[in-house]
Parts: sequence; C-alpha cells; structure tokens
Amino acid sequence: MALDPMTQQILEMMKQSPLCTPPFTVANARAGDDQPIPLPRADIAEVRDIRLSHGGREVAARLYHPEPGRVLPVVVFFHGGGWVLGNLETHDPLARAIAEAAHVAVVSVDYPRAPEARFPEPLEACFAAVAAVAEGQVDGVDGGRIALCGDSAGGNLAAAVALLARDRGVAIAHQLLLYPVIDTDFGNASYTESGADFFLTGPMMRWFWEQYVGEENVANPDPLAAPIRAASLKGLAPATIITAEHDPLRDEGEAYAEKLEEAGVAVTLRRADGMIHGFVSMVGVLPAAAEALAVGAEGLRRSLAEAVPA
Repeated sequence: MALDPMTQQILEMMKQSPLCTPPFTVANARAGDDQPIPLPRADIAEVRDIRLSHGGREVAARLYHPEPGRVLPVVVFFHGGGWVLGNLETHDPLARAIAEAAHVAVVSVDYPRAPEARFPEPLEACFAAVAAVAEGQVDGVDGGRIALCGDSAGGNLAAAVALLARDRGVAIAHQLLLYPVIDTDFGNASYTESGADFFLTGPMMRWFWEQYVGEENVANPDPLAAPIRAASLKGLAPATIITAEHDPLRDEGEAYAEKLEEAGVAVTLRRADGMIHGFVSMVGVLPAAAEALAVGAEGLRRSLAEAVPA
C-alpha cells in the first residue's frame, strides 16, 4: 500500500534530520533530538520527574498520572532511538498519549544510552526501574499491576525486560511493543523492501546495533539483546505488537509475535498498512497512529484489569 499524502510529508521532514546524513555519528544522531517534529501533547493532570533505585542503580524517570489521588495501574515506558538517541523530552507526547488512551499511570525511563553505556547497561537500568516500581517507590501507582511498553529500540528493551522479569520474579501483566527491534537479520524481506527509502534504513540500523552491542557482536548478539533468540519465551506476559508496512523492522516484529504464540503467549498483532517506522508517535497528526494506540490501549487495559493488585 502506498503512503498517504500526510505520511509522505512527514517522511520528507524526517529525511532532513541530521541522523539521515552519512557518515553516522553520535553527534549527528543526537542533534535531531533538539529538532523534534512539533506534535500535540495530551493534557495529563500530574507530570513530574522522579528518581528510582534498585540493586545499586539509580535511574531518572518521569511520571504521568491522569488521576492524582487514585492508585492506578502503571505502564513503564522505554523510548526509542536506536539505544543512542531519544530522551524523556522527545517521547513526552507519546508517553502522554499512552496515559490518556489507556487511563493508566506511565513511568517513562531515562535509561543510559549507547555507546557510552553499551549492552547490558541500558537493559539493566530499565529492569531496575521496573523493579523499583514493583517495590512501591512511586506514589499513586499499583506495583502489582505493571505493563511494559517501548517503541523501536525501546520495544527491544521492553521485550528483554519482560524476559528478565520472568526469570527474576517480577510480575508483568502485559507488553506493548511498537515496531520493536528484535534481531539482527538485515537480509529479511522487510529490510530488502523498506530498508532504503523510508527514513529508517538498513545501514542506519546496523550502525545502531554496533553502538549497542559492539561491532564484533552484531552477527551473534546475546539473546537479551535480540529477544527472538531467547532459549524459551514460555511464561512471558501477553503481548500486543504493532508493526508498520514500510518499516525494515516489520518482519522481525511479526516473527517475534509468531514465536511468542508458539510458546503459548497470548499475542495481538497489528500491521499498519501504508505506515513507516515511528508512526505511532504521530498521534494527533496521523489517524493510523490513533488507531494503533487504541489497539495497544485495549490490550493494556484488559491485562492490567486482570492482574492482581498489590
């Protein structure tokens, strides 16, 4: 399906980002963080920066609470950006949109970024934030009803945290993965079809992987860096996975959904036809973004309602 006119306009704007101009460098990548596309921001009643600590790690985060004074289930959110860029500010509109759509508290995690902090440091910081929430360190949220969410590299971190939480005894109710990075197979069909002309490219994605795991480990990454390679996916939380038709990450996200189902995990998979990587962040601009977020919010509400309160 061809791109609709609004998506095409956004794509052309995204292509002007310093990130899209080789050679790829950390400085160029992060320059784009200071030039975000202006997006609508939902009005959330309480928004404040917080600190979380667990296992000797201290992690900065931001709490979005739509109903202060009431204890709500919580979504712990990890931003995208290839593990290299992105921050609390770049993903503030998306975090607000999740809180509004699902009527949950959202804790957005400011994890350390690569290459200064390579795997497993960002992952362990994300897990520490989740464990801290489970321990009751955030007022107004129910540490017994936690879901995970992330977009792109943040989806990778959410999937990997779900694995760690299963193995370390932290209860997770749901995982909402938005076009997640799941593997290092740069030769699959979606990379061939969409790895050159739709903002996120194959060379760009390879460079991100090199920053995260080191160039020498890209071909054979640790299963916690590439969750589809995990020895077992049994016992993981139910998942909602959103993919985009014109996204090099499409096939790996859909393959992960299939492997989760084979392991007995309940999965809702939705592919957004005609969309590009990152489209869900365009809530308020692209109708498809609101539609995808509604699917994700439904899964979050259902699983969090079924979870046992702390």
